Amino acid sequence: MTPDLKQKETQTIEEAFEELDGIVEQLERADVSLEESFLIYQTGMKLLKECSEKIDTVEKRMLMMNEDGGLSEF
Repeated sequence: MTPDLKQKETQTIEEAFEELDGIVEQLERADVSLEESFLIYQTGMKLLKECSEKIDTVEKRMLMMNEDGGLSEF
């Protein structure tokens, strides 16, 4: 596993969103070539997919309160 990939696994959702903000800023710059824009876009889409997967995992772990006042996973 490459260090970059390992870093992505330990990255929080908030950190990933900050990185996505930076990617959007890069794409909005006028001095970025079409080729660079495409590579930046691909990176952003991969990061967005990772964020979506992390959010799905969190949602699956959320707890629901049952009728007895106890907590159970759904």
